[in-house]
Amino acid sequence: MMSSVFADEKLLFAPAIPKNDAIPTIFAFPNKYTVGITSLGYQVIWASLATRTDVQVSRLFTDIREPLPREPELIGLSLSWELDYINILNLLESLNIPIRSNIRNNEHPLIFGGGPVLTANPEPFADFFDVILLGDGEHLLNNFIDAYKEVRNSNRNIKLTTLAQVPGVYIPSLYHVEYHKLDGMIASIKPISPGIPSVVQKQTYQGNILSASTVVTRRAIWDNIYMVEMVRSCPEMCRFCLASYLTLPFRTASLDDSLIPSIEKGLKVTNRLGLLGASVTQHPEFGELLNYINHPQYDHVRLSIASVRTNTVTHKLAYTLAQRGTQSLTIAIESASERVRQIINKKLNNEEIIQAAVNAKQGGLLALKLYGMVGIPGEESEDLDAMVAMIKEIRNAAPGLRLTLGCSTFVPKSHTPFQWFGLNKKAEKKLQYLRNKLRTQGIDFNPESYNWSVIQTLLSRGDRRLLKLLELTRDFGNSLGSYKRAFKELKGQIPTLDFYVHQDWKTDMILPWNHLKGPLTKSTLLKHLANSKL
Repeated sequence: MMSSVFADEKLLFAPAIPKNDAIPTIFAFPNKYTVGITSLGYQVIWASLATRTDVQVSRLFTDIREPLPREPELIGLSLSWELDYINILNLLESLNIPIRSNIRNNEHPLIFGGGPVLTANPEPFADFFDVILLGDGEHLLNNFIDAYKEVRNSNRNIKLTTLAQVPGVYIPSLYHVEYHKLDGMIASIKPISPGIPSVVQKQTYQGNILSASTVVTRRAIWDNIYMVEMVRSCPEMCRFCLASYLTLPFRTASLDDSLIPSIEKGLKVTNRLGLLGASVTQHPEFGELLNYINHPQYDHVRLSIASVRTNTVTHKLAYTLAQRGTQSLTIAIESASERVRQIINKKLNNEEIIQAAVNAKQGGLLALKLYGMVGIPGEESEDLDAMVAMIKEIRNAAPGLRLTLGCSTFVPKSHTPFQWFGLNKKAEKKLQYLRNKLRTQGIDFNPESYNWSVIQTLLSRGDRRLLKLLELTRDFGNSLGSYKRAFKELKGQIPTLDFYVHQDWKTDMILPWNHLKGPLTKSTLLKHLANSKL
């Protein structure tokens, strides 16, 4: 099984031959191979490690693994989904490594982690890691490895205190968190010694050569797809959006130096091309790229594209996608209410949404998926009715186009202007209201689980006191009921579920991630919040 899976891989880089004294390293993804190998971030970091002669890296997934070193010095974990923390604990135990960092000693490897979940708010998971890398990996990873080499033969404390000096490298054990009381608010977050930085700054890569797949395989979730990162961040800055605020500034890949060379390289090994980014069609040279892909030499290429900005869905884009094997398009509209869109800074109007549907159909696409959201701060019942009315308008304007409305609940995220809001307790009823209204119209409605939104909010806003809860929940089972059971068992030891999930937080309180600096200052986020006029 193992050899056949890895034998199917087509590598787009040349792995280095490690030196005799190379650092024995395991780079893990806490999910199945098909999921992990589809992650562009995981691919790129693995290739970065594998092209260093001073690192001997082996990959580890929950179902398969490469031959692992007997005594690894470093174990890296990429966390893309919050609930994969359970798999992290399982993987560590399978390697006979204590899951809590304060139990590990000089004989144990350093456990480092990265990825969007840990960059946003690592605190609920902080005690599972020795080292957390905050931000873009382009320079951060190599700086971390280079610094580790300097203290490789030192004891654990020296390693950690030295690594803490590297920009973007966060050592949770070197920061002490005090609380007003066990189940109360945070009183302070301070380094345990004067030599440790009081604030860790997320690292941002500023170059215009962005990521592309380093491996293509038929065993990925999107089989044989070659992925190219078009843009990083998003210029729209919707006030709830982590993908925009956490990754600022908006950066675009160079057409001549990054995109075209990457695409030409990938299409030598596959005919499936995926263009990735939070706002792909807002690349300033997207039209030129579309012309390039429309060359007859690429008639055999199957093209996929991430969610696109609504007012960029032109007839030409729809036609190109339809001719390249795509049947549907996804656009995020969040709300059909002009008032709500002003609150969240969604720069759209209903006419643009309807025109996007018309263009999609005329261009030959068969389906359009809209993404909406309920529970947005300031939302009223009439705003839900506006969504139903707009869906009817779209259906009338583009008859025959299959419409689907996917809908999530607003979840507050760190480093955004809406980080101080709680989850709307009425959101579940709002989802049910939309379901009932749209069912009579024959519209496919796919709401995200409200219970999952509760868990996601808990982990998005959580602090280190959740350590015991996460360990308990792992044993109880992965459901909201299990989390409630764990809160009941820990009553008086940690704040309530309502505190983490539903309460609006005061803007002067110390947040769990106060010592971890994102792209924008608190004062700037507060200005953006004030602009929402809530």
